[in-house]
Amino acid sequence: MERRQFIQFSTSLLATLGLSQLDLQHRAIRYAKVLAQGTPRKLALLVGINEYPETSGFSPLRGCTTDVQLQRQLLIHRFGFAPADILMLTDAEATRSQILTAFDEHLVKQAKPGDAVVFHYSGHGSQVTDPDRDFPDGLNSTFVPVDSELPLAFPFEGGVVRDIMGHTLFLLMSAIQSEQLTVVLDSCHSGGGTRGNLRVRSPEGIDLVRGNGIDLLASPEEFEYQRQWLSRLNLSPEEFIRRRREGIAKGVVIASAQRDQLAADAPFSDFYAGAFTYLMTQYLWQETGNQIFASAIPNIARSTTQISFNQQEPLYEVPPGSNNDRQPLYFINQQTPPAEAVITQVQGNRAELWLGGLEPQSLAAFDRDAVLAVIDHAGNERGLVRLESREGLIGRGILLQAAQPGAFLQEQVRGVPKDLTLKIGLDPSLGAETEAAKQALSAIDRLSPLPLQQTEVQYILGRLTAESHTQWQQRNVLNLPEVGSVGLFSPAAELIPGSFGMPGEAATDAVSRLQAKFRALLAAYLVKLTLNTHSSKLNVSVSMNPEGQDDRVLAESFTVRGIGRVEGTNPMTTPPVEDARRLPVGTPIQFRLKNNEGRSLYVSLLVIDPTGEISVIFPNQWTAAEDVTEVAAGDTLLVPNPRIDPFSLITQEPKGVTEVLVLASTSPLRQALQALRRLAQQDRGPVALAEPTSVVGDLLSDLGGERGASAQSSAVSAIDTSELAALSITFEVI
Repeated sequence: MERRQFIQFSTSLLATLGLSQLDLQHRAIRYAKVLAQGTPRKLALLVGINEYPETSGFSPLRGCTTDVQLQRQLLIHRFGFAPADILMLTDAEATRSQILTAFDEHLVKQAKPGDAVVFHYSGHGSQVTDPDRDFPDGLNSTFVPVDSELPLAFPFEGGVVRDIMGHTLFLLMSAIQSEQLTVVLDSCHSGGGTRGNLRVRSPEGIDLVRGNGIDLLASPEEFEYQRQWLSRLNLSPEEFIRRRREGIAKGVVIASAQRDQLAADAPFSDFYAGAFTYLMTQYLWQETGNQIFASAIPNIARSTTQISFNQQEPLYEVPPGSNNDRQPLYFINQQTPPAEAVITQVQGNRAELWLGGLEPQSLAAFDRDAVLAVIDHAGNERGLVRLESREGLIGRGILLQAAQPGAFLQEQVRGVPKDLTLKIGLDPSLGAETEAAKQALSAIDRLSPLPLQQTEVQYILGRLTAESHTQWQQRNVLNLPEVGSVGLFSPAAELIPGSFGMPGEAATDAVSRLQAKFRALLAAYLVKLTLNTHSSKLNVSVSMNPEGQDDRVLAESFTVRGIGRVEGTNPMTTPPVEDARRLPVGTPIQFRLKNNEGRSLYVSLLVIDPTGEISVIFPNQWTAAEDVTEVAAGDTLLVPNPRIDPFSLITQEPKGVTEVLVLASTSPLRQALQALRRLAQQDRGPVALAEPTSVVGDLLSDLGGERGASAQSSAVSAIDTSELAALSITFEVI
C-alpha cells in the first residue's frame, strides 16, 4: 500500500507532500528541464459510456461522453496530440470486444518505445470475485462495457458478467512497448444509484451484497482472453500473479476514487461530466508550468472531494521503484501557454470556442458578455473575443480582431449576472409537501426550486429520513438533526449545519424559517463567482498563519499568472505543516496579504462558515476615511494586526469547512464600505452580514466599476482579471 498515493480531504494536500504551492511549481519546472523534449508519437484511446441499455441492469449516466470530449480537446490543444491518433469509443461502440480490440490494435500494436500513450475510461465500475484473492476482500475491480449485463435477479442472486477485469488491463498495459503510459479511470467500485443531485458510476446494490455470498463472477471468455495474453507475453500464471501484486505494469494509473468508493457523475451548469475528469482537464488547461503527477493529482484530488462526495478520494499509482510520479502529466512537456479556452472554428467575425479551462464555480459568469483575450504562444495578447452564448463548454462569440482556429484564449473580463438565482433542489423525502415547498420557494426573490437529477442545483431542501440518519450515525457524525426535521443538504447530500428545524415541521414553515439562510447562501454564491486564482493578472499572495507565528504557514494562495509577471516575488517560503488545514476549535489564526503590485490595492476579506453565514473581517475600521481598505504598493496587510486591532480571529463552532475569500481590487470599495459602516455596531472589528445580498451586490458594483466597457451591460457586473484578484483559503474546523 505504500506505493499508492492516497489523498485525504481531511488533511492539507500540499502538506501531505511537505510542499508549498510555490515549491510544487518550481519542482515541476525543474523536472521538466531534465526530461527529454517531445516524443516520437502520441496515441490515445478514450472510452465513455452514458447509454447503458435498460436490460443491462446498469443505470444510464450523463457525463461520460463529455469526459471523452474533455480529454480529447485537452490532448490535442495543450499536449499536441494529432486528432487522427485519438480513437474514441462512446456508448454503443464501447462493447467489450471493441474496447479490447481497439486497445490491442490502436495502442499495443502501434506504440513504440518513447511514445506517449493514454487510455481513458469513463463509465460504470464494478467488482467481481478474484479467484487469486490479490486483496483480502477477494475482489477485483472492473470497468463495465456497454454490452455487460447484471444477473436478472441481482442483487438477490449473483452470476456471471461480461466486465473487463483489472487483471486484463494489467496484461494490456504490459503489452505496450512504451513506458510512457497514462491510464485514467473515472469510475467507481462501490455504491450505486444516486446521492443527492449526483449520480454514482457503479451498479446499484453492489455495496449491499458484498460479503453476503452473492457474488458477481467474471465470464469464461474473460479468463480465456487473459490466457491468450499470457501466451503472447510468455508469462506463467504464477509470474502474472506475482507481478500484479507488486504493483501496476508500467506508466501511471490515475483513478477517480479508491476501490471501495464512489465516483460522481455531476451536473455543472447545463451539462454533466465526471467530477474528477472535468477538474483534472480544467486544471491542466490553466497550469503555467509542466505539472508532475506527484503535485498535480493531490491538487486535483482536493477539488474533486470538495465538489463531489467526501468519500471520493482520487489516487494514483506508479510501478514500484520507478520515478514516474516525478514525470510530467501524460509524460509530455507542455509547449503551450495556459488558457481558459481555444478557438475551434471561425466564420467571418464569429468564432466557436471550447471553454474547457473555465473553473466550475465561475461558469455562470461566462454565459454572455464575458471577454477573452486571444494570445500567442508567448502569452502576448493578439485580439479579443466577446461571448454571446454558451452551451455546455461550447461558446460562441464575436471576434473583435481577426483570429484563427487553434488560437488560445485567456480570461479578460467575466460577467457576473446581477439577477443570478440560487437553485434549490426538491428532495423526494418531502413527499406530498413537494408542491407546497416549490410554491413557497418560488415566492422568494432570486430562488429557483427545481427537481433533482435534471440540472445543477446549489442546495437541496429535504427531510432527514430514518435511513439517512442511521447512515450519518455510522459515520460517527455528532449533533445530528432529529429524524423528520427539514433542512438543507449539499448537492452530494451532505448536511448543511444550522439549517434543520424541529421534527414534524411543515416544509412551508421550514422555507419561511430559512429565508435569512437563503440570502446568505446566495451572497456566498455570488461572491464566489469572482474567484480567479489562476486567471488574475494582479500580483497578490495571501497566507494563513497561527497568530503570532509568521514563520509557520497553515495554508496559502496566490495569483499564479500575477506572480509570474514579476521575478523574485515569491509569496511564501515555508511549507505548510502536516494537517495544517484541520484546525481545532479555539485556534487563533492570522492572515497575511502581500501586495506585490507597483500600485495600491483595495482589499476585503470575507469568511463563509460551515452554515453559509458571511462575516467581513477586513475592513474592520468604521471611520469616515475612504482609504481604510487600501494596501499600498509592496505592503503587507495583517488581519488581525496585533499592534492596532483589539480583536483576535479564533476558530469556533460550528465545526466543518470554512472558506476565507480575499478580494483585492485596483478600485476603491466605496459602496461596499458605506454599507458595512451602516451595519457596524462596534467601533472596530469584524461585521456579520444581516443583509448579505445587499452588501455583496454593492461589492460587485465596486469591483465592476467602469472597467470592461466592451462587455459592460446592465445585466452583469464586469470583473476584469487585470483589475481584480479573488483568492480563497479553505480549512476545516474540528
